[in-house]
Amino acid sequence: MKRIATFLFFYCCASLASEAQDRPLGKTFATRSVVMAQRGMACTSHPLSTQAALDVLKSGGNAIDAAIAANAMEGVVEPHVNGIGGDIFVIVWDAKTRKLYGLNGSGRSPYGLSLAELKKRGLTHIPSKGPLPVSVPGCVDGWFELHKRFGKMPMEKVLSHAIHYATVGYPVHDEASFSWSKMIANFGDLPNVKATYAPNGHAPARGEIFKNPDLAKTLTLIAKGGRDAFYKGDIARTIDAFMKKNGGFITTRDLADHTSTWIDPVSTNYRGYDVWELPPNGQGIATLQMLNILEAYDFSKIPYDSPERIHLFTEAKKLVYEDRARYYADMDFAKSPVKALLSKEYAAERRKLIDPKKASSRFDAGNPALKDGDTIYLTVADGEGNMVSLIQSNYRGFGSGMVPDGLGFMLQNRGEMYSLTEGEMNTYAPHKRPFHTIIPAFVTKNGQPFMTLGVMGGSFQPLGHAQILMNMIDYGMNPQEAGDAPRIDHQGSSEPTGERMVDSGYITMESGYAYETIRELMKMGHAIRYSLGAYGGYQAIMYDPVQKVYHGATESRKDGQAAGF
Repeated sequence: MKRIATFLFFYCCASLASEAQDRPLGKTFATRSVVMAQRGMACTSHPLSTQAALDVLKSGGNAIDAAIAANAMEGVVEPHVNGIGGDIFVIVWDAKTRKLYGLNGSGRSPYGLSLAELKKRGLTHIPSKGPLPVSVPGCVDGWFELHKRFGKMPMEKVLSHAIHYATVGYPVHDEASFSWSKMIANFGDLPNVKATYAPNGHAPARGEIFKNPDLAKTLTLIAKGGRDAFYKGDIARTIDAFMKKNGGFITTRDLADHTSTWIDPVSTNYRGYDVWELPPNGQGIATLQMLNILEAYDFSKIPYDSPERIHLFTEAKKLVYEDRARYYADMDFAKSPVKALLSKEYAAERRKLIDPKKASSRFDAGNPALKDGDTIYLTVADGEGNMVSLIQSNYRGFGSGMVPDGLGFMLQNRGEMYSLTEGEMNTYAPHKRPFHTIIPAFVTKNGQPFMTLGVMGGSFQPLGHAQILMNMIDYGMNPQEAGDAPRIDHQGSSEPTGERMVDSGYITMESGYAYETIRELMKMGHAIRYSLGAYGGYQAIMYDPVQKVYHGATESRKDGQAAGF
């Protein structure tokens, strides 16, 4: 009897596990419940950052103050994906004016580096490591632009949480410890890297306490001296001296001349929802172009797990990414035809190129002028109705490997994204912003705030945005379910750096899709790969205007937290 009971126990466990694995996608596909609150909400990729934001809200700050506090904390606790050596993009819903405001806080290339110099060195692309990919860090100026326009709480108090944890330390989380070990192996031979990030002689292990006193000093200077402490004071002079000493080109002039830019978000309507992104030099409008193409298909009759949905989504992505490679660039240097790219007429013309039964082997960019001329994302909302969608990054993980003496942070390598092919929109030029992958998003409905969202992950981000929105709008998922549902990615499209699509590329799929679906996709001509790790990192806040309640969601594949009060 004992053996029979044991057998039945394990049989039941196996059956339950099987049912859990085979359960239908959609409303049951969630790892946790949505978090709900009325007076304030913060969703970030690290619990300490979420708690910093909530502390600011509870102390009288607003969503903008709280978002800056969370971002500063992220630079302390997750230096493998962001920091003050990188750039920032933000969309703010201001409850007083009931309008959206966009901020482009990306930095520019150095005045003293030319395309001719890069070609003289025999380069066909800018490397990801060392001094050459370093562009001016825009994050700190972005904070102060946001605070000057919308903030309430003094910056010394806003940055106090980050300063505290940089000083006393914090336990390193799982994802960070994994990335940290690879960073030391990659950058450990460069100046100040080990002294800053491996002070005990090794990359901090999971649960080990890490302190960054140099970063605490830098943040204290910024909190007291404002943005000029970073761009015109001792910090700027230290960066200049370090770059000169190590073959770099960023100077005090580059830093002093840096400015963020307030810009109007752009949108498209997808089934009654206005989806807002920022215009280039970022890639946000790729999401809008994809939604315009996909809007013509009735996904209420196309199952989520079907090869038809994945095929149509992938083909739309391929079409859009050819435009992305050709037309997305710094609009002070290139006339990107944003209005034409986002027109429904242009989407209809491009949609005609999709074969519903066969994967394309090649697409070229369209001609819209003929028609009309590693990263963190966080979101915060407050009791007044202000909502912030913020994304910030050093680009590849920790960045370039360049750690200026005594400052406690690594400079970004976003300059890797320039093309070195003459005559392209994203071709390198002095004092030019590079193509950017990091994109915040916002959704309104009938002129009212509906949702903030962002999905980290380089070139995956527009796909992530589109998948989340379709999961909610087409498949009825709530914000947490929409993020937990298995994702797909596609690689192999042309890139703004000059690479060109030569075949159909490949689809990467997370577990959760039926083998029959995968086989049908392969019959259509798609190459399929399984994802060996999570890609993307999602946070969102949805607002219920009837109950006046925020619904928060966070990435189940990472170490984040959604919380409110």
